[in-house]
Amino acid sequence: MLAPTLKLDLPARTNRSPGTSRGWTSVQHSFAPGAVDLPSLAPIMYTFLFRNIASDGFVFSDPQAPGDYSRDSKPGCVIAAPSFPADTPGIDQDYVYNWVRDGAITAMEVAKAAMPPGPGGTVQTLNDYVAFADLCHANAQPPWTPGHACFTIAGDVRPWTEQNDGPALQSVTLLAAHDQLDPATRARAVDLVNANVAFLLGVYEAPTTNLWEEHTGYSFFARSAQLRCFEEVLASTVPGIAKPAGLAAAADWLRQALAGHWDGGKYVSVMADPGDGLAPSPHDPVVSGYDPNIDIVQAAVYGAVPVTDTRLLATAAQLRAQWEEGGIAFYPINKTDREQYGIGPLFGRYPGDVYDGDVAHPVLGGHPWALSTCNVAELHYRLAAAVKSSGEVGVDELSAPFFAQSGIDSSTTPAAAAAALATTGDAMVRAVVHHSDNLELSEQFDGTSGYERSVHNLTWSYAAYLSAMRARAEAV
Repeated sequence: MLAPTLKLDLPARTNRSPGTSRGWTSVQHSFAPGAVDLPSLAPIMYTFLFRNIASDGFVFSDPQAPGDYSRDSKPGCVIAAPSFPADTPGIDQDYVYNWVRDGAITAMEVAKAAMPPGPGGTVQTLNDYVAFADLCHANAQPPWTPGHACFTIAGDVRPWTEQNDGPALQSVTLLAAHDQLDPATRARAVDLVNANVAFLLGVYEAPTTNLWEEHTGYSFFARSAQLRCFEEVLASTVPGIAKPAGLAAAADWLRQALAGHWDGGKYVSVMADPGDGLAPSPHDPVVSGYDPNIDIVQAAVYGAVPVTDTRLLATAAQLRAQWEEGGIAFYPINKTDREQYGIGPLFGRYPGDVYDGDVAHPVLGGHPWALSTCNVAELHYRLAAAVKSSGEVGVDELSAPFFAQSGIDSSTTPAAAAAALATTGDAMVRAVVHHSDNLELSEQFDGTSGYERSVHNLTWSYAAYLSAMRARAEAV
């Protein structure tokens, strides 16, 4: 007997926090910040993530075409969030779409979750993910490319940007999921990885739309994601994975290109596209106010930049300082959290950010993001694990400010340094939990009140939490 289909028409929600004029939020929970066992919350976060993945029995309707069943979701579609303007008062963004990057980051957590296998020893959600990815790839015909960033929930092309980090991250996830796929889907996954790599070999030297879909240029994040893809393909033992001539040379080129983003004090997020009439120099970024940018840390979490790279740590130290008291983009909630609970800080995207889910009413400085904060926490966990493994702390002139933020200096023992880094990561994740809506995570928190805002139940927020907890398990 077939299981009944659950169809979600995504009804509107209207709850707000006290004093909020735009956006949605609700009353915060009463968890004591220091009493929460962070890993124990992972199954809950996984459940929240999983409900944003379509299957043949769990179907999303397109809010742009209610009643048109031909535009319902296909199995394996990962929606960015179940949030659209009619559902989220004060927010003018529709996130009921599948972004290639977000889908890959989400499916990675499914692959790493050790789900009980179904018939044939496979995980059907991952089989569905591959089928949907393959559908989108087939639909991305010229004038679109395999780097097309966003698709409808039915797998059709949505006019949007081209982002060459997407095929790279998708390929990394497909390789990680390979052993949990059925035989036919394994073959589709291999073909998709090979097609992605062939595409990337033709574009890795070119500019692309950056992670935040705001500027075109030479993206540090995209280059790091591409490098990770090339490195993992070169190391792969999956049958049928092609290793084209020039792949190793392309990886070497990307390593050199990433080094070129160093401006002497920080890694620059986006270097200028010559098409903008600017020289492609790390000293001449596309736009002012874009650095330090959280995507530098994300290049270590999702890409190939080592967490021990002292230039990365120098950049991360500046990233944190800009949102703490005295920083150029100070969030008052970080001061409140530190003084009252000893948690935080929360992190945004970059100092000149104006996006809060309502592009018609930009807010200079933006707000903290749950995923950004979890990503920085993960950096600390991964670095703690590296310190434990190597027995070396790695404090030097560049990394000293980063380590000092956790009370570490050149005299700190490796064991003490690893513990301090993990404690710092915990404080950040505890702030995310404290400001959640009964553990549900939106895209952003208000930088002053701490209440959730912007689109609700962002899939990437849950994926970032889960990824951080996986890293924490290696560090603690």
